[in-house]
Amino acid sequence: MKNPDFSNLKAVYVNCTLKKSPETSHTDLLMEVSKQIMTKEGVTVDSIRLVDHQVANGVYPDMTEHNWDQDEWPELFKRIIEADILIAGTPIWLGEKSSIAQKLIERLYAMSGLMNDKGQYLFYGKAGGCVITGNEDGVKHCAMGILYSLQHIGYSIPPQADCGWIGEIGPGPSYGDKEWNGKKLDNPVGFDSNFANRNTTFMTYNLLHLASMLKANKGYPSYGNSRRDWDNGERWEFENPEYR
Repeated sequence: MKNPDFSNLKAVYVNCTLKKSPETSHTDLLMEVSKQIMTKEGVTVDSIRLVDHQVANGVYPDMTEHNWDQDEWPELFKRIIEADILIAGTPIWLGEKSSIAQKLIERLYAMSGLMNDKGQYLFYGKAGGCVITGNEDGVKHCAMGILYSLQHIGYSIPPQADCGWIGEIGPGPSYGDKEWNGKKLDNPVGFDSNFANRNTTFMTYNLLHLASMLKANKGYPSYGNSRRDWDNGERWEFENPEYR
């Protein structure tokens, strides 16, 4: 089978760690595994560490219009919307995605009323996934919230669209740590996890396959899902139940 060509795709990784650069982010280390696959496949890759930017809280496109002095979101969003694939990364805190990940979702939601040239919501035709790291449990719980939110605003979610790594219950080293409690470890923690490596690889390629199919077909047909057409009175085969 001939290897597919993904070189026309763009992917953006948004790391929602609480740590500002240049502090090491364990989540970024696992995201790097996926980035390397993308790069080797010829995909254009962009990376954003959201906490490094002055992104206001809120659910409007530009919060400087709502009493905030500064908001870098409009410029960051240009980079996000140019990409065919969005991968959100987050650590787990108290069993939940980070507050920065929630901010990302809220600011994406702020743009969800915008439309493409077919009159569909703007994120139609784009693929989304997530990368999660932490100690104890919570990978699937965090993935549920993130992937639900992405599909709700219009992103397409392929099979196996999440990956993650978690450590043992209780205090312990995090993904990629090379020492713990002052002692050097034989190998960086988690790097040899077959489960994490397999799921990260599968997620990356599933996102590539879906994004490639969507791009080749110029997204979704607008029949039955165009907000613009609905607002103009089109109802396709819908019939209001009360009129039957």
